[in-house]
Amino acid sequence: MSNVAAGILGQNEAEKFLRAKGLEILCRNYRVRSGEIDLICRDGGVIIFAEVKFRRGVGFGTPGEAVGYTKQQKIIRTAMHYIAATGSDENDFRFDVIEVREERGRMHVNQIENAFWGELR
Repeated sequence: MSNVAAGILGQNEAEKFLRAKGLEILCRNYRVRSGEIDLICRDGGVIIFAEVKFRRGVGFGTPGEAVGYTKQQKIIRTAMHYIAATGSDENDFRFDVIEVREERGRMHVNQIENAFWGELR
């Protein structure tokens, strides 16, 4: 399976997981020049900018460990574009990482809420 196909599989699993928790998916693969946000969701009055990371097993660390400082800064800049474009600045915001792991043919999803912090105003 290619990296692109694995990424799509991971995003599909993450989206199902978040919908089952009652979150509203506002946007998938929001792209601007500064970067991309995999999923943008609403949980009540909170807008969630979610980075989805997919791995087969944990031989190279957990999926969330792959979201380092540089990636976080790109997500924050992209979130600022989204807020400006949609006028969503009256909401609360947070940055989550959705870890999707495939082990022995089974999918495991873990949501890390408030995985990192970013100033958006």
